[in-house]
Amino acid sequence: MTRDEFLALALRNPVNVAITDELARRALPDAWLVAGCLAQTVWNVLTHRAVDHGIADYDVFYFDPDTSWEAEDAVIRTLHARLAHLGAKIEIRNQARVHLWYPDKHGLPYPPLMRSTDGIDRFLTENTQLGIRRADSDFEVYAPHGFDDVAKLIVRPNRAPNFSVANYAAKAARWKVLWPELTVIAAE
Repeated sequence: MTRDEFLALALRNPVNVAITDELARRALPDAWLVAGCLAQTVWNVLTHRAVDHGIADYDVFYFDPDTSWEAEDAVIRTLHARLAHLGAKIEIRNQARVHLWYPDKHGLPYPPLMRSTDGIDRFLTENTQLGIRRADSDFEVYAPHGFDDVAKLIVRPNRAPNFSVANYAAKAARWKVLWPELTVIAAE
């Protein structure tokens, strides 16, 4: 699968389109629509399901050096208000703040990040290491492992420093129920 084929399939989900449009309007710093909502939309198109089948939430990353909770909360509230009409759960996180709360929430260390794509690089699965954003009249796509696993419905562990075998197994099992066609590579 090429970048353009991936993008065309991911954009069949109108929620993905609406979120990327709003991010461009808001001009949040280093903002991306990321992760499962992209891969899962592609899986849904390839397996002839509704484009939003199984998508639990839509993740937005941005990177603002203001690491105060108040600044992030203001962005979250604004985007939720602007996107409420979609009826989708949208998770918005300032990647400059993740190291402040991640160890307490997940019990694993998490170093400060330098950009939003650093957060994408730490996802549990390689197939969800994806991000898209509007760039002028086109899209920028971030996919450090390409699109083969997404196209072939393969779930593969990403051995980032914060990797958890238990979290990977739980995520893969949940997805396998929703998309039985998936091939899950074990995290040994």
